[in-house]
Amino acid sequence: MHTTTQARVQSVAIQTLRPNVTREQAIQTFSAGPASLYWKMRSGTLHRMADVYIPFRVYRVRYPVGRILRTHLFALDAVDGSLDPFEFAALPGEAEIISVCTRNHLAPALSEIRSEELLRDKLLRMIFQRGFFKLRTVNLVTERLPGEIHLPYWLGFYGPPDNLRFRVMDAIRRRIEGAKVASLFEQWFAA
Repeated sequence: MHTTTQARVQSVAIQTLRPNVTREQAIQTFSAGPASLYWKMRSGTLHRMADVYIPFRVYRVRYPVGRILRTHLFALDAVDGSLDPFEFAALPGEAEIISVCTRNHLAPALSEIRSEELLRDKLLRMIFQRGFFKLRTVNLVTERLPGEIHLPYWLGFYGPPDNLRFRVMDAIRRRIEGAKVASLFEQWFAA
């Protein structure tokens, strides 16, 4: 059986950040406003909602800017590395993490070596976009922290069963995600 399918079928206990959006709040967001009308006209009505989880690997990243050593915590999705890194102000504590028994989680498929390469590339782009482009070289030191943490999302199902469309909300940052995240879930659902 395919690894992704196994993860979707078997309920497993995972560690996830506590969501900031309830099911009811997600339904309200997906059902109200101009975007909701657009989705209804384009893909049909909202048929159901599901809480889904993406595994992320957490890294401590250090790099010098002049004489200052900057340290940040970033997480990169462990599925294929296509999502933007998630930045933490501090490591999540026990009050921010919950254990959930679910089958609605994507399986990590990205090798640790490739994960670190992708993180470095994405972070270098971010550093230069933030105005540190005058630096000739940036010496990034990455340290993978133990374990994985799952980030929660709300997945809205639209349209007929033979042509389902997905709309995704980040349950931590309270924002509707774009095509990149929706595509990740579409691939997982089709597997």
